[in-house]
Amino acid sequence: MARQPVKVQARASIALAITTIPNMKKLFLIAGAVALAFTSSPNLGAASDEKTIVGVASDAGQFKTLVAAVKAAGLVDTLSGKGPFTVFAPTDAAFAKLPPGTVEDLLKPENKAKLTAVLTYHVVPGKVMASDVKTMKAKTVNGSELDVKVAGSTVMVDKATVVKTDIPASNGVIHVIDTVLIPQS
Repeated sequence: MARQPVKVQARASIALAITTIPNMKKLFLIAGAVALAFTSSPNLGAASDEKTIVGVASDAGQFKTLVAAVKAAGLVDTLSGKGPFTVFAPTDAAFAKLPPGTVEDLLKPENKAKLTAVLTYHVVPGKVMASDVKTMKAKTVNGSELDVKVAGSTVMVDKATVVKTDIPASNGVIHVIDTVLIPQS
């Protein structure tokens, strides 16, 4: 008689396992999806190293205007290229500080050359990390120079303040700025 409860327990365990297997499959699928989401997120450290500057900026959510401008200027392939590049990336809030109509005007097809000049003024050849920055002039991709000033822990690029540094990308680095840089003609 002692064996009968063991058989009942074994049957119950098998029944539980059979009904649990589909739930375990679901659990593994969910766990896999969560793991994939975390490893492909641009906001989680090393995963962003696999994306180019354009990919990181696109996924960040705070550079929608910049990404739209890069597309309008036809610079996606360039900024997705080998690099390395250092990009001083103005946020959407930085673009909103421009006089009304400025962004809309720059995005017009007839102003593509001007838009390209503005955007390439935000790009320095090479990968310059925050620890490498010092007060200096930095030559941009458009040929003009940026005035970089370091005062304590504050870094100014022309009249923009660097608010976040060293966002990695596979082809360079992004430093976030609070003002759109306009080259002096």
